[in-house]
Amino acid sequence: MPDGFVLSAQEIGHTYGVNGDGTGVRALQAVTFGVPQGAFVTLVGPSGCGKTTLLRLLAGLMLPTEGQALLDGVPITVPQRRIGVVFQQANLMPWRTVWANVGLPLELAGVPPAERRPQVQAMIDLVGLAGFEEAYPAALSGGMAQRVAIARALVSRPEVLLLDEPFAALDALTRERLSLDLLNVWAMTGQTILMVTHNISEAVLLADEVLVMSARPGRLVARVGVPLPRPRALAMLYSPELATVAAQVRAAIAASGAS
Repeated sequence: MPDGFVLSAQEIGHTYGVNGDGTGVRALQAVTFGVPQGAFVTLVGPSGCGKTTLLRLLAGLMLPTEGQALLDGVPITVPQRRIGVVFQQANLMPWRTVWANVGLPLELAGVPPAERRPQVQAMIDLVGLAGFEEAYPAALSGGMAQRVAIARALVSRPEVLLLDEPFAALDALTRERLSLDLLNVWAMTGQTILMVTHNISEAVLLADEVLVMSARPGRLVARVGVPLPRPRALAMLYSPELATVAAQVRAAIAASGAS
């Protein structure tokens, strides 16, 4: 693992709608960073700064127009089974039960039903949905639907989990509860997590390190370490220690010229 980073961005730039003269909408510019194995890193920045684009590039869902995304030092050019992705919308199949939605990646990979069964149940239990295996998405709350999406991303046991504002559409109380649940899942699985969020306090509460991006074209303008002890608790949201780190993140965003 080069430099100890399981996932890294190397001078990534991306321009949408490149014309013959090289013009277009420049979303990202020279983004370079690495995520150590087993770390929980959050990514913040103003709206439209390219956070989602960066996550899609790291997931292999798109190719950058400049630079490269790397997994263990190897360029990512296609989606990887070692990388799981959770988007802002759960995107569950409405005609499939919780069980069938969670098990879909294993089904597509050709894992026999007898082998799928314990893996699917383990993930459903892990995200706190035991008893809802036969429920359909229409019967689930927004928080429960996101739990299903997280379980679906985890069932293949990816080494890296990318999350694109998975709690953005949820109410504040549900968001806080799922944040702690995500920390518990991370502690139990030991995965490497990179999560995009607009909520600075949430970013600090969850992470070992907060990456701060500028307004478009998105550049990495700061890496803010989070010295809060683990395990984390919701009470830390109101602690002076968290407030100090959050102020550093806000200052970095302001210094980049974002409004």
